[in-house]
Amino acid sequence: MQPEADAMSDWRNMRKDELERQYSPSQWCLRMAADDVIKAHVAALRLGTEKARAVAQTILDVPYGEGEGESLDVYLPSSSSPDVPLVIYLHGGYWQFLSKEESGFMAVPLAQKGVVVVAVGYSIAPKGNMDLMVAQVRRSVVSIIQQYSHISGLYLCGHSAGAHLAAMVLSTDWTEYSVTPQIKGAFLVSGIYDLLPILSTYVNEPLKMTEEVALRNSPSRLVPQLKSSSSACEIVVAVAENDSPEFRKQSEDYFKSLESTEFNVTFEDVPNTDHFNIIEQFVDEHYHLTQLLLKMMGMN
Repeated sequence: MQPEADAMSDWRNMRKDELERQYSPSQWCLRMAADDVIKAHVAALRLGTEKARAVAQTILDVPYGEGEGESLDVYLPSSSSPDVPLVIYLHGGYWQFLSKEESGFMAVPLAQKGVVVVAVGYSIAPKGNMDLMVAQVRRSVVSIIQQYSHISGLYLCGHSAGAHLAAMVLSTDWTEYSVTPQIKGAFLVSGIYDLLPILSTYVNEPLKMTEEVALRNSPSRLVPQLKSSSSACEIVVAVAENDSPEFRKQSEDYFKSLESTEFNVTFEDVPNTDHFNIIEQFVDEHYHLTQLLLKMMGMN
C-alpha cells in the first residue's frame, strides 16, 4: 500500500473543489483525457459483453422482482458439471450510469472455465435511491440462489459503486430473508465504502442522500454485523495504482477494518491500472485479478 493515502488530510478539511476532484476518477487517468476515458470505458465494457454473448449461452432479462430494472442476465458455459461456481457481477457508474447491458464481459474468460456469470441490473438514480438499490441487489442474490440451487460456490464481484453494493450484500442481515446465501468469495474493485465524503459533491446530486441514508449504507460502518454471516467468505479488496488518493484510502481503510476483525481478506494494489482499466481487463484470462478470481474458485 502506498503511503500517500495515509498522508491525505481528512476529507472534512478539504475544499469542495478538491473533494470533487478526489471523487472524479476520470481526472486521475494518465492514459487519456477525462472525457475520453469514460467513452473508452463504456466502449470496452460493451465490446467485452458482445464477446461474452458470442461465446456463452445467455438467458437475458430474467426478472428477480417486479420493479422496473429488476432483472439480470445469465451467461452459461457451453458445457458444465452439475455443480458449477457462479459469479454475480454488480456494475459501477456511480449508482447513476451504466447497466447490466455492458456488464457481461467477465464471462469471456470465465464461461470457458465452466463458471456461470450473472450481471445484475438495478434502478440507478434518479429513478432509484440508495436504499432501493441496496435492497434490489440483496433480493437479486436471493433470487439467484433459489433458481440455481446446484451451484458449488457463490461469488460476488463489483466495481466502484458496484463494489459498494457487493459490500452491502456482505453486510446483510439475512434473517429478514427466506435464505442465507453461503457466499464463498467477494472481489471488491476500486470501491467506495464510506458514503459520507460524497454527500456534498456532484455525485450526490441525483442520489439526494441524507446523512442518515449515507450512514446506514456505508459498509465501512457495518463491519461488526458482517461477522456472523460472512466470516467464511474470502474477500479481496483491490484498488488501482492510479486511483485518486481518496479512492485508495477508502479501499485501504475498509481492508484494515476487515483485517482487524479477523476476516479472511487480502489487499491487491494493482500496478499500471487506473479506475477504469482495473475492471476492463477482467475480459482477459491472463489478467492478474482474473487469475486471482479463478484461484479463489479453485480453477487454476
